[in-house]
Amino acid sequence: MVGSNAKGDRRERELVNELDDAGFAVMRAPASGSATERELPDVLAGDGGNFYAIEAKSSAGDPIYLDGEEVENLVYFARNFGAKPRIGVRFDREDWYFFHPADLYTTDAGSYRVKKETALADGTDFAELVGESERTSLTEFDGDEE
Repeated sequence: MVGSNAKGDRRERELVNELDDAGFAVMRAPASGSATERELPDVLAGDGGNFYAIEAKSSAGDPIYLDGEEVENLVYFARNFGAKPRIGVRFDREDWYFFHPADLYTTDAGSYRVKKETALADGTDFAELVGESERTSLTEFDGDEE
């Protein structure tokens, strides 16, 4: 089917532009996936302090699945490259959320899954990824704040 990857490609370019706007040197590896013998992440980004190898996935529905080999290849590449591996997910009408592969749910079949609710509740948002904000949970407060 021609154009079946058009939406995914558009989402990857969107992520590249957002990272660029946030001051990162960034490149998209359009030859990632089945187009090459080498397993490359979708996006490489760095700002001199943080370096990320990102596998980007988007979905209109829920959930997003990644096969085990895809995640293992990301971790392998990131380790050898000196980058932090991240899975970036974007659901329609939502922002990007990021996960370390070890934080993803693993299915009995060895695939990885991200539900929309999990992304919204537990994912690292874009501002936190690029260092513009920091997540604080209610459990970090001792109750003396008024």
